Amino acid sequence: MDEFGVYAIFGVNGPPQRLLRAEGSCRVSAAVPPSVRQVVLFSSGPWGERICVNAELNDADQIPITIGKLTPYNKCLSWEQWEEETWTDGVTLNVSLEGGNLNPTAPLADRELSGKRKREQSTEEDGGDRMSEARGEENICPNGVKEKATPVRKGKGQVKSQKLFGNGADASKNAARTKSRQAKTPTQTSSLVGPSGRWGQTLCPIDAQTAILIGGQGARMQFCKDPMWKLCTEDLSWVAAETLAEGPTPEARIGHSAVFDPDSKRIFVFGGSKNKKWFNDVHILDTQSWRWTMVEAQGKVPPLAYHSCSMFRGELFVLGGVFPRPNPEPDGCSDSLYIFDPHLSIWYQPIVTGDKPSPRSGHSACVMQERYIYVFGGWDTPVCYNDMYMLDLGLMEFSVVKTSGKAPSPRSWHGSAVLSETKFLIHGGYNGNNALSDTFIFDIDTNSWTELKLAQLSTPRAGHSIVTMETPDHHGYSEDSSVSAGRTLLVFGGGDNEGTFFSDVTSVSVEDLLAAA
Repeated sequence: MDEFGVYAIFGVNGPPQRLLRAEGSCRVSAAVPPSVRQVVLFSSGPWGERICVNAELNDADQIPITIGKLTPYNKCLSWEQWEEETWTDGVTLNVSLEGGNLNPTAPLADRELSGKRKREQSTEEDGGDRMSEARGEENICPNGVKEKATPVRKGKGQVKSQKLFGNGADASKNAARTKSRQAKTPTQTSSLVGPSGRWGQTLCPIDAQTAILIGGQGARMQFCKDPMWKLCTEDLSWVAAETLAEGPTPEARIGHSAVFDPDSKRIFVFGGSKNKKWFNDVHILDTQSWRWTMVEAQGKVPPLAYHSCSMFRGELFVLGGVFPRPNPEPDGCSDSLYIFDPHLSIWYQPIVTGDKPSPRSGHSACVMQERYIYVFGGWDTPVCYNDMYMLDLGLMEFSVVKTSGKAPSPRSWHGSAVLSETKFLIHGGYNGNNALSDTFIFDIDTNSWTELKLAQLSTPRAGHSIVTMETPDHHGYSEDSSVSAGRTLLVFGGGDNEGTFFSDVTSVSVEDLLAAA
């Protein structure tokens, strides 16, 4: 049996260099020659069970240029310098083992224990207090910049804001020193072993008691080294899930979408971005076989991030989002609707009539009564929105929703969740200056807003995930229950624009929310 090893190739003509071996060190750094423009990292030989190898390409200040991960199902990584980038002297490739033993003959119990220690250490490191130089990227997260707020001039349904995030490369001008840490309050629950703090991830329920966490970005503007977790809602415990699934895993990303099809039991991951790389790929996770596949789709769809994606009758409805433009133009926002048909593996654009939303990203979309999609908020630099649109999926017609009551202020990157047949919730978000903490419920029967005051949801956050799950105490309960009876609202992650990345899970009874409304 060949010995396991991790190798690097620097440049197109460079020879393979062995960095890790079964009996060697678990952490190695290698200098990247100044003239090199390509780096390839790959493994050879048998893998131990449930192990992975983290890789960071760092600049001279040890700030990551990019990161990646080798697993038993993703055995090769490659990086290539973009024309507009400059890799200065002092770039290093740091490679480290996480979550197991390179020796495939080691006892399984020892490997699992080692992995647990590594995950605990990684969580503490990623969540600990740090002062670092935030690297400018295509979208600065709510923790990437802390600036003094400027006066805001409000208009009808929108607010102009200082250019804090930006839609693309302009965001690099706003890089600043940030402080990141994990945060908890008495109303929040966090397991001892769990995800690092992050924003821009997806949390996708797959059954009554399980949700899958994918992707995100956290401390020091790094893409999370622990990109995939399984949440058990019975005790709010986490299980690292990246190495549980076979097949090619999606590359680390932020601003993607993930939706679950209950009929096929599959999760569909689309789009997102990573540094200056944009995605329009579709990855499918079969939750029965636990295997990833990448779709070779027909039709055309642009690379998109911070779009909305809704599942309706087995198809993905993708609306809006940020897309890249050639330099020096700023990245733009889309107002288009694209539909992906998984049965035919094809993208198409439907004919849509009515008053459609203006171009935007970071908005929310809620499917109501299996007939309507309600679109709220979002932004297109430098304008934030708080308008509401409704897409009638039977007529394929957009219309403006005229609302009553106190509406949420203009915002993007907020959280949303359907509470019942007629009500959905909006929480938090980013208004161009600050992260928000307020909560609103919208009633589609009366087209009215109701603001809620909840201590559990009083922490400002944006880029977080909100889902509704079955409450453990109500498993199997059905006697005279309403649609929402026995359900819990769960809030995970996000950032507060003050340097904090959250890794906690906050729970609120859906029944209590509806009663308060």
